[in-house]
Amino acid sequence: MTGSTSQGKLILGACLGNCVHVAGILNFLQLADAKGYSTKFLGPAIPVKTILDEVEQTNAPVVALSYRLTPKAAYQLVKELAHALKRRKLTPRTWIFGGTTPVVEKVHPLKIFDYCFDGSATEEEVLMFLSSGCSPEKMTGSHLSSRSGIYKKSLLPRMSQRSPWPLIRHHFGLPSLEETIQGVGEIARSRCLDILSIAPDQNAQQFFFRPDEMVASLEGAGGVPVRSEQDLISIYQAAQQGNYPLLRCYSGTQDLTQWAILLDKTIKSAWNATPINWYSVLDGRSKRSLALAIRENIENLRWHAQHRIPVEVNEPHHWSLRQAHDTIAVAAAYWSAYIAKVVGTRDYIAQFMLNTPLGVSPVMDLAKMWATIELIETLEDQFFRVHRQVRAGLLSLPVDLDAAKGQIAASAYTAMHLKPSIFHVVGFCEADHAATPSDIITSCKIVRQVVKESLQGLPNYQLDPKIIQRKEQLVSEAKMLLSVLMKLPQNKAVHPLLNPETYILALRQGVLDAPGLKGNPNAQGTIQTRIIDGACIAVDADGSILSEFDRLSQIIGEDLLPEPRDAKVKVVL
Repeated sequence: MTGSTSQGKLILGACLGNCVHVAGILNFLQLADAKGYSTKFLGPAIPVKTILDEVEQTNAPVVALSYRLTPKAAYQLVKELAHALKRRKLTPRTWIFGGTTPVVEKVHPLKIFDYCFDGSATEEEVLMFLSSGCSPEKMTGSHLSSRSGIYKKSLLPRMSQRSPWPLIRHHFGLPSLEETIQGVGEIARSRCLDILSIAPDQNAQQFFFRPDEMVASLEGAGGVPVRSEQDLISIYQAAQQGNYPLLRCYSGTQDLTQWAILLDKTIKSAWNATPINWYSVLDGRSKRSLALAIRENIENLRWHAQHRIPVEVNEPHHWSLRQAHDTIAVAAAYWSAYIAKVVGTRDYIAQFMLNTPLGVSPVMDLAKMWATIELIETLEDQFFRVHRQVRAGLLSLPVDLDAAKGQIAASAYTAMHLKPSIFHVVGFCEADHAATPSDIITSCKIVRQVVKESLQGLPNYQLDPKIIQRKEQLVSEAKMLLSVLMKLPQNKAVHPLLNPETYILALRQGVLDAPGLKGNPNAQGTIQTRIIDGACIAVDADGSILSEFDRLSQIIGEDLLPEPRDAKVKVVL
């Protein structure tokens, strides 16, 4: 039996025979209503003849039946249904069944039902089934939990399939390759997330293609010791079960394009994350000069654009992690998205790391993120789409594991106001130890519950006057900073925001600076910032608030600055 994949069609539902347990079938029909189907519920304890009469009368293309009593009784009823169907010769349609696991195991061999729900499916999986058009020809196996066909195998289709739920992502990598492979399988079988980011150790990120340069003390540091193509293939194969999570991996901190080619070949990387200024002498994660790192990072983005692989530019939070004031983080988000667009990216993952720097309040976090959204989403057009990804700040997690669980839930509630397409879950245990499969499953369950509650409706904090005022201030100051950056380079052959000279000069002069860069020969490291009223703000030597206009005028002079109210970002793509 087959069914149409189109939506808007009728689903006819009933409790079969003498079963009066309506909760399951009603919940299924309510979810179908939310997905745009027409539904009709016949009621509890409906005889086979009445069901088939209604099928003939309505010509419903989908019939959903439930039975939650004994397997033996269910078997007899379904057998009766099978004989009646043969006599009536009804046109092909999709038949769905829901019951307990013993009931499903008993009735499935009769081959009446195209799809069986045994109670193990999550709400998101049921929604995905409905999004597929209730199309059994796409499925294999007998139960929803065992079917690979329902799970989209690339990012954008899966994102669409899961909407309005954001895709759930977590990173994972243990110091043992064997334990990592086993853990990937365990996480996949739990069906707790959609995207698993593989975390290789620092030796792999920096020296995978230069094994002679690997440092013994870095073995297993920060992740799994990936040393060969086969290692990545084994990790990918371990994920081909459960809900078949998509995979991605940290990009290398050098040889980035070689990494990209390898990851695309082995794990079918869902998207790539690359910074602009980092993975260089600026953060010590490679020995690349700033000029070389910026050029290679941009070329890596270009390679992904050419191969239609979505990209994330994880530039802004690197500044915030080093206590840069919020204006720099917002401006960095803009130049990141702008560069991605110019090199040809079509689908851009904009990551919003909350709680960073430590001490930022939820109110000021939302103002900062909405300022970012206002700027970068002006770049959207038919060829460039922005997809929001949210996460908790790593440094916000307490060492106390119970308190940390509360923190990831609180951060998730704030993050859901940003209406993300992807939720990057940070394990509650990160301040204490690297996440195990059990930790990851628990963390994802906590966030999934927050997401579920949030999707029922949230207050509109965008109307909060304090948030509006701070957002407008950040937009104005970020535009001012961007206008200064575009005046810096002497080489006019390259657009300033793509020109390595822009960032080298900005760091040298202190136009771009952060307290966390103190002592770095490639930056000033002299700026001072403080958390004031929940926002990270630049201050002068005596701790007084320093506006961006005043800060920049001290560095380059007022003549080169627009008035704060007139600051514009003048870019032509």
